[in-house]
Amino acid sequence: MKLRDKVALITGGTAGIGEAIAIRFASEGAKIAVVASTDIGKAERVVHKITEAGGVARPFVADVSKVAEIGSMVEAVVAAFGDVHILVNSAGIVGGTPAGTTSEADYDRVMDTNLKGTFFCANAVVPLMKAKGSGHIVNISGIGAFRGSSGGAAYCASKAGVLSVTEALANELAPHGIHVNAIAPGPTATPGNEHLRRGPGAELRLTQLADRTRSGRPFSDADDMARAALFLVSEDSIAMHGSVMVLDEGARLI
Repeated sequence: MKLRDKVALITGGTAGIGEAIAIRFASEGAKIAVVASTDIGKAERVVHKITEAGGVARPFVADVSKVAEIGSMVEAVVAAFGDVHILVNSAGIVGGTPAGTTSEADYDRVMDTNLKGTFFCANAVVPLMKAKGSGHIVNISGIGAFRGSSGGAAYCASKAGVLSVTEALANELAPHGIHVNAIAPGPTATPGNEHLRRGPGAELRLTQLADRTRSGRPFSDADDMARAALFLVSEDSIAMHGSVMVLDEGARLI
């Protein structure tokens, strides 16, 4: 097992990519802190899946847009597991922000969750990692960091910011034995886009979406991202610092 006895803290671990990463890491021996934004029941659901499969996990809650909640959550994780070896910043929201109609609150909600939350979660665990001279941080960006989408200025800016934070932290923390890297998913099958994959008109929508990728797959699987994350927190990626893995079915090539 690649992650035996490691403690992995996964924000946004209650659904989609975050859930897939939690389950994948647990299957490799990690003890998982599954973090929900507000509803601990959602974290408990994932914890149940992990423990039913023989893994170790506990549920936690923190709104990552609020620094105080991050600090309290990390303290609770350390109290439960003793340490944090791996952080996956998977908590994030999309949220449209069309020019001319977006409120300050709508803009801040996206930026505070996606970008501020990413930095301050790292900020909270770095002292633990520095103390032992090792650690892994994986930030979830997205292809919106490279290609602006209409009506999504705040989201795209937040995901581009995640890449800048990744590079800056990697530059700062690599001398301390801490690896900081990122994944930039393209369209990935999650509960948030299930409406596009099911119901009336789904076949046509999937065909249209497939035409926007070079692979012909309209969506990647969440576990595709989980396998990439596992690579980034294992010894296999020992030479990687400040790197971004783009998993977008070749969408950026079109």
